[in-house]
Amino acid sequence: MKNTFKWLMLLILVVHFATQAHAKVDEQHEVRAVIHNYINGTSKGEPELIKSAFHEHASLLLSHPNKALWQVSAEDYASWFESPKGQRAGKILSVTLDGDIAMARGLITTASPLKQYIDQFLLKRFPKGWQIVSKTATQLASQQDNKQLKSAMNKRVLFITSSADHHGKSSLPTGVSFSELVEAYEVFINAGYQVDVVSTQGGKLPLAYINTSNEKHKKFIYNQDFMYLLANTLAPEQVDASQYLAVHYVGGGNAMYQVAENKALQAIAMAVYEKNNGIVSSVCHGTAGIVNLKLSNGEYLVAGRKVSGYPTAFEKVSAAYYQQFPFDIENTIKQRGGKFSYGERNQSYVQIDGRIITGTNYQSSKAVALAMVKMMNDM
Repeated sequence: MKNTFKWLMLLILVVHFATQAHAKVDEQHEVRAVIHNYINGTSKGEPELIKSAFHEHASLLLSHPNKALWQVSAEDYASWFESPKGQRAGKILSVTLDGDIAMARGLITTASPLKQYIDQFLLKRFPKGWQIVSKTATQLASQQDNKQLKSAMNKRVLFITSSADHHGKSSLPTGVSFSELVEAYEVFINAGYQVDVVSTQGGKLPLAYINTSNEKHKKFIYNQDFMYLLANTLAPEQVDASQYLAVHYVGGGNAMYQVAENKALQAIAMAVYEKNNGIVSSVCHGTAGIVNLKLSNGEYLVAGRKVSGYPTAFEKVSAAYYQQFPFDIENTIKQRGGKFSYGERNQSYVQIDGRIITGTNYQSSKAVALAMVKMMNDM
């Protein structure tokens, strides 16, 4: 009887904490939706959408050359965007929840003139939902030149990743390669590009191969904006493919699962490639994600194209993890008509065939990203 009671109490606690965790995720989505209303309203010139994001008594504390503190009402601020005079884009950097209040940070880029700002928002949950009660901003002293800022405005890269945290149906853990994430991300950000991350299920990414003795890994583990990006990945249905000039399939053992067969991700990648004249790229096991991509004429994307990825020769084919793989990357690419090649073990190797850019291993991540930046800068 005592044991039954003990297990019952444990079950109640598990359900309680799971419910709380789920509620917090929902709250995150609601807060992000409010900030997106602000960003979209100011970008598209929709004053009513801007006002919907703010409480009626909200105040904005802005910079003014002749005032130490310039306080503006939300209604007055929204009226400035009735006739937008230039391009404006934004993204959420972070959201922190504390009960019925929240803090959020956003990066705003404007054109004519080209400037970047960090916006900080204070939000509160009211009976009708979350609203912004205060906003302030500061201009960044950017070291980017105009060309790079224009890239941030007009060119975005979408990382495609898997949410799988185990190999197939086994108990063997797996995740997204942290090295492949940071090496590519650093290249794009330094070149002035915006990076978004989509995963098969959205939300938190399972990560693998993190080395805290590696200086670059340590740098990004403690980078608040980067880790927020990985903790709040987009779900496929949240992605607007028209916004991207490139998709980049990131590897790690889990790239073998959930990605290749995902119809929504396939549609996103091919829209970027065919409608936007964009790039499809992959690294290491990330190449598994492109094996089923088809052109609008029904042909496989890789047919007749030079492609690289993690080769069979580098796999431990007798190992338990490999037995879980739904297919072999190299053999499948060849079956689809692709010309598969790879470099030396632990050496960077990149194949560029038109707007398809692929790499053998995680050591190729930086070179693949650099090749993508060069191509996008020429678009």
